[in-house]
Amino acid sequence: QEQLVESGGGSVDAGGSLKLSCKVSTSIYATHTMAWFRQTSGKEREGVAVIDRPGNTTYGDFVEGRFTISRDKAVNTLHLQLSRLKPEDTGMYYCAAAPYNTISPIETALYPQLYKTWGQGTPVTVSS
Repeated sequence: QEQLVESGGGSVDAGGSLKLSCKVSTSIYATHTMAWFRQTSGKEREGVAVIDRPGNTTYGDFVEGRFTISRDKAVNTLHLQLSRLKPEDTGMYYCAAAPYNTISPIETALYPQLYKTWGQGTPVTVSS
């Protein structure tokens, strides 16, 4: 059984918006810090946003207020609202989870090596 399943990727014009979702298994959702990472052309996987169980968040510097991470407890789902998208945001976006007690403080949580559970990814393409 897959534990993390992403959806919502697609193609948009620059300046547009997308909302990514990650369906999380019940056992993972209750006990893990959740994050979004991305892999863009020519770059290593980088942290986009992280949210812990109480709802504290942190973002990569490149986000510049354009993206919002959130959790929906009612349906065990992680979201990433992408706004004011740029062509350089094009890439594969991944949902990831790490046991909550392995990450503290949240400001240190943007490193992919901290996460052991990953989804398959959802593609985002932004045209200029």
